[in-house]
Amino acid sequence: MARPEQVLLLEPQHELKFRGPFSDVVTANLKLSNPTDRNVCFKVKTTAPRRYCVRPNSGIIDAGTSINVSVMLQPFDYDPNEKSKHKFMVQSMVAPPDMTDMEGVWKEAKPDELMDSKLRCVFEMPVDNEKTHDMEFSKIMSTSLLKSESSALPTKAASSTLDNGEVKRIMEECKRLQMEAQRLREENKQIREDDGLRMRKSNVMSSQHASVAMKKEEGLSTRTMALIILFFVVGVIVGKLVL
Repeated sequence: MARPEQVLLLEPQHELKFRGPFSDVVTANLKLSNPTDRNVCFKVKTTAPRRYCVRPNSGIIDAGTSINVSVMLQPFDYDPNEKSKHKFMVQSMVAPPDMTDMEGVWKEAKPDELMDSKLRCVFEMPVDNEKTHDMEFSKIMSTSLLKSESSALPTKAASSTLDNGEVKRIMEECKRLQMEAQRLREENKQIREDDGLRMRKSNVMSSQHASVAMKKEEGLSTRTMALIILFFVVGVIVGKLVL
């Protein structure tokens, strides 16, 4: 019994091309699209599972959406005389409405429910002409980069001059601030000296006031004694006259 036609659209359809050198991992992309109005389960299988890493290698593609599958070829020693016999197969089936276990669905699937598409692997190495072209392109890019850098030098110089101007302005500002601080210190010193002078004057005035007060008190005491002596003499004279 013939299997149903694949409902998924594959890009590319028939070949997975891997372009060397193969001293590192080489990746080919496979796009799977689901144009139907139902969800579709898929699996990606290969005849050389140890040579490839596939992410994702299975899953569900919702209706009207697509998914990108990365097929990563592991590093190996490339022999141009050896033709690749590696193949991939994309297997799919319409997802049941009440699906909960994907592995169980695959195990219970009937042959007439499964759809598949096959792709072969192709290894390509850059030819000498392409290598030369790549080298020339690299030289052109390097030359353009050097020209860009050389044309950018005046800009860098102007930027450097601007930086020097900024530094000069900052230095002048620092100098001005130092002079302002010096002026404030001198004003503070003058204020302290003025305060000291006023304190000294205040002490002198206080001493003078005290001296005047003492002199006044001494004057009063002298006058009092003179009056007492005067009264005593007058008393004596009056007493003799009376006798």
